[in-house]
Amino acid sequence: QTFFMDEEIAEQYLLDSILTLVDAKHAPTQLNDRQEARRQVGFADQIFISKSDLVAADEVQALMHRLKHMNPRAPQKAVHFGDVAISEVFDLRGFNLNAKLDIDPDFLKAEEHGHDHAGHDHAEGEHCDHPSHAHEAGHGHHHHHDDDVKSFVFRSERAFDAAKLEDFLGAIVNIYGPRMLRYKGVLNMQGTERKVIFQGVHQLMGSDLGPAWGPDEQKLSKMVFIGIDLPKDIFLQGLEQCLV
Repeated sequence: QTFFMDEEIAEQYLLDSILTLVDAKHAPTQLNDRQEARRQVGFADQIFISKSDLVAADEVQALMHRLKHMNPRAPQKAVHFGDVAISEVFDLRGFNLNAKLDIDPDFLKAEEHGHDHAGHDHAEGEHCDHPSHAHEAGHGHHHHHDDDVKSFVFRSERAFDAAKLEDFLGAIVNIYGPRMLRYKGVLNMQGTERKVIFQGVHQLMGSDLGPAWGPDEQKLSKMVFIGIDLPKDIFLQGLEQCLV
């Protein structure tokens, strides 16, 4: 919050993005035992997985799948001894509303093509038969849907009523802000032909006008929320009630 709230720091420094390094060998245990480890995954803009050469390929896949459930908005990459392109570390613009969309043009259509670059993706609530979900009793493994850091997505083809949405988001941030790690959306708002881009961290929330909707582009809203035990139903029903 210092980067946004302290005027002197905000004038001289830009918070570019949060990079999280995940140790493939120890991550499953640490994610099970430490909430701080789960929070760090939830906050990330980019996840690098190290020491993947020390564990079996299917274990790396299961880990990536688990991380994807916790944070679908952060790309994941396995790195060997920190060998990673500078372009994947600097100038990611994780907190710059418009620029982030230039980097991430698939945000609105991420679910349509089924599998993406970080394992696979499936709609919220859809049955997932990825092997990492298999019951692993007796192995000390953690069924990762039990992680308290989770993500969920809201989608709608109807436009939002700006005043209703502002009131609702203000209310949930007031109540659940400390448990809301990262949230982001591209919104179809009544009264503007441009996309509205919004994102937040805890109680800090910002929005901006993005590019215009293309002539052949379907106008739809998509919001991703990442947090600790957030009441998904309250969020989704409340957002539904903010639609025109």
